Amino acid sequence: MNLDRAVLAFAGVMILLSLALTRYVSPWFWLFTAFIGLNLLQSSLTGFCPAAIVFRKLGIASGCAFK
Repeated sequence: MNLDRAVLAFAGVMILLSLALTRYVSPWFWLFTAFIGLNLLQSSLTGFCPAAIVFRKLGIASGCAFK
């Protein structure tokens, strides 16, 4: 697994988690979903992704998108 796939998988898991929290805990967790979406949007425009930095430090090989 390369860095790009790890970031996408992490984002998908976080979105599903936030949707479950919105459904079963509090409707206010939709803000967590919105935060994830905004983070994905800004990383697509700037190339900066905090999750990519963490995964790189964990030793995951770099991909094409996050170098």
